[in-house]
Parts: sequence; structure tokens; C-alpha cells
Amino acid sequence: MTNLILVQATAQPSDWVLFWGHFHPLIVHLPIGFLLIAGLLELDRLTRRNSVSQHTITLILFWSAVSATMACLLGYMLSLGGGYDGETLDSHMWQGIGVAVFAWVAWGVKSENLGRILSFSQLLYLPALGIALILLLSTGHLGGNLTHGSDYLTQYMPGPIRTLAGVPAKTPALKVEPITDVNQAMVYQQIVNPILHSRCVQCHNADKSKAGLRLDTPDMIKKGSEDGPVFVAGKGSASDLIKVCLLPEDDDHHMPPKGKTQLEEGQIALLTWWIDQGAPFDKKVSDVKVNDAIRPVLASLGGGGPLETGKSNGTTGPAPESPVLTMKMAAADPKLIDELKKAGLLVLPLSKEQNQLEVSAVNARTFNDTQAQLLPKLSSQIVWLKLGDTEITDATLAQVARLKNLQKLHLEQTKVTDAGLKQLKGLEYLEYLNLYGTGVTDAGLADLASFKSLKTIYLWQTKVTEQGIANLKKAMPKLEVIGGISEKEAAELAKATAVEAKSSEAKK
Repeated sequence: MTNLILVQATAQPSDWVLFWGHFHPLIVHLPIGFLLIAGLLELDRLTRRNSVSQHTITLILFWSAVSATMACLLGYMLSLGGGYDGETLDSHMWQGIGVAVFAWVAWGVKSENLGRILSFSQLLYLPALGIALILLLSTGHLGGNLTHGSDYLTQYMPGPIRTLAGVPAKTPALKVEPITDVNQAMVYQQIVNPILHSRCVQCHNADKSKAGLRLDTPDMIKKGSEDGPVFVAGKGSASDLIKVCLLPEDDDHHMPPKGKTQLEEGQIALLTWWIDQGAPFDKKVSDVKVNDAIRPVLASLGGGGPLETGKSNGTTGPAPESPVLTMKMAAADPKLIDELKKAGLLVLPLSKEQNQLEVSAVNARTFNDTQAQLLPKLSSQIVWLKLGDTEITDATLAQVARLKNLQKLHLEQTKVTDAGLKQLKGLEYLEYLNLYGTGVTDAGLADLASFKSLKTIYLWQTKVTEQGIANLKKAMPKLEVIGGISEKEAAELAKATAVEAKSSEAKK
């Protein structure tokens, strides 16, 4: 009787109903305890002839009947939320009701209330108590099945006991071929499916499909839930599968539910990237696009060479031969990483071996100059930094200038100006700089001529002029400048901005 849940109603229940229904797992333990105590006392009385107060057993039976009735009512309310196997639910329902009914009968006989109506009522006592206890065990098993799956009690049953009990052989655990070369890994089978099985399938399987959703097979994933599809191919951030993972953990709709093992940031990024690529079930990593955001997450999954940067991957990030990407660094202090996370920043490893980090403020739009003072604490490890669309000003760039191994910097849609750029001259490895939507002018571009490693810069919607960009290109012929000069370049920036936006959404 671990989870008494009755028939699901078609109308959406009110919050009050679901609120009280969630007390069922708490209340349901009361009749279990009361009935077991009553049964043990009666067994002791019959076998050892010990005298037990009639009033004591009567009181225990009374509260067992009351609590069993309450458990039925709250279980009904809980069932209105839906998502349970119908056949198991029906059996659980009627057996739970049976526990309450026979508990009342046992109490009525023991207290002699029925004796006034039926002369033979005393003959009903032990059968009623026995049936209540048998039903209690059976409905408790079904409740466990509803909550944890049909193999919850037998999942780890040793072979000999399994044979004696007549339990079918254990279903093999999900076997995933190890990733030796991430470029050749199957996106769904080796990357996405293991995430779903470790975090989602426990509640969305053949035995328990909350909200009518199953995530254990490709066909069921495509089918979606009772509310419709759970993903929109090509739009990860707009898909319900991702949205529910990004809700606050205290939100009733957050998944996995509070108290369950939560998805890691990298796992959410992988699921989002998979949907962004059209949610393929039969493609390899080398067959789809790999953007800058997902590159370090994929690299952390397994061995093999660097992720391919060919046409099929469509990447736009810095070249893999950049010296800073192969540089061995000391591991970051976990306490310092936690400080950044408390400020709302995402901290992801670029590789397992070199200890470089990517820090992103995609979930911290209010990140400001004061909080930026945390960045230099990881001055060696931070290689990629994304502060776009935050509240930072030039004051933050004084802190950024201390990140000696910084290779990629996002400052788009911030309040930085020419004065801030002057502070970055010491960043010898900086290759990528996004200044889209900032107040940078031609004077700031002139200072960039000293950035010898700079390869790509975004200047769309800044205060620079055509002449300023021409001067910069003259000083740095190999620099890729994307700004507001031609329609072709405007189209290139729009494409690049879309890639960056999608990358940011993948980290949420």
C-alpha cells in the first residue's frame, strides 16, 4: 500500500486536490503500522496465551481503519495527476479499499459493535484481520510498482532466490558501447539515450508513464506525452523536454522532481544540442553540426582525436591548433568553482586532461562588476569567457585582463567602451572577441591592432565606421572582421549570432 492511487479523472484537478494528494505517501504508512501491530499482538495472544488489553487492540484497529480510509481518499486525489499504468492502478485501488473495509470490520467485531447486529460476528474477527493484512501486503507491492516500476523489489534479487520465487530472469541493463572516438559516436544511442535512462526513464517507462510520456524507446519519445510532442526538432530551447529541466527545482513541473538526481549542466546542453540538430536517432556526431558550446562537453565524453571541424560540423570557433588549448594547467580549486556557480555562472571543462574551463553568464543576466572580481581567482584556467548581455561595464575588463590564458571573449550587448578595451592588451592568447551591440568606436579599433593573436572580431551595431574597419584590416590583414559594411557581411554576422544564441541556450 505504498502508493494507493485511484482512477485518473479526465478533468484537470485543482491545486488544492493535488496538494492534499501529495500527503498520501505520508499517511499511507499509518495503516501499515497499525495493522501490523494488531496482527502481531493477536499472534502473540494466540501462540503464547499472553493477555493483551481488549481496549488496546480495539484502539489500534480503530486508527488503522481511520488512517486506511484517509489513505484511500488522499490516494484518489494523488491519482488525478495521472501518469500511472491503468491495470496496476485498478488493482491497487480495489485492494486498498479492501484494506480499509476489512479494517473497519475487524474493529467493529473487536469492539462488539457488530455483535449487537450479528450474533455470529465474533467468527468474522480473525478472518477479517487476516484478509486486511494479506491485502495490505499485496496493495503495498502494487503501490511500489506504480511508484518505482514493476521490478523494484526484484531488480537485484539473486539468481537462486529468483529461481525459487519463479521470478523471470533479470532484464539486462542498458548496454552502451564505450565512446572511443567521439566523432564516430552515435548521437542518440551512445550520448542521448544513456542520459535519459539515468535521469528520466525511471518515471517514464512501460510500467509508469507520468503525463502519458515514455522516454525508453525512440518511438515513444517521438510520440510525446498526453499534452503533445515533447520536443520541436531544430528548436531545443523551445522544447518541453528542455524547458522542464530549466525550471526552478522547487517548481512542481521541474524535472526530474526535487529529491531525484538532477541533470547536470552538460547533460542538458547535450540534450538541447541533439534537438537543435533535429533530434536524429541514427546519426553520428560527425554527421551533425558541432558548435562551440557543445564542443567541450562532447570532448569530455571519450577518447579519440579532436572534434572534426569539417563542413559537416559547421563550427566557427578558434582553430584547434591554438597553443592555449593544448596547454596543461593546474586543476582549479573546487571551492573557487563553487563561488562562480553561486554567482549564477556556468562552469564547464573544455577538456579532462588540460583543466581549462569555460565560464558563461548565460543564466546570470544580472552579473555585474562587483561579482566579476571572482574571475581572477581562476586566472590560469579560464580560457573561454561569455559575459554577453549582462550588466558589466569597463570596470569588469580590468578583472578580465588578469585571465592570462583567455582565448575567447564574449562582450556583446554590454556597456563596455574603448576605455575598457585598452585594459585587454596583455591577453596574448585572445583570438576571438565579440563586441556586437557595444559602444566601441574607431578609437577602440585602433587599440586592437596590438592584439597579435586576434583572429575574429564581431562589430555589428557598434559605433565604428567603414574607415575605422578598413584601417583595422590594413593593420591586421588576416583578421576576420564581421561588421556593418556589406550585405554579405551582415548576413554572415546574422548567421554567427544565431549560432552563438543557440550555443547559449544549450547551456541553460
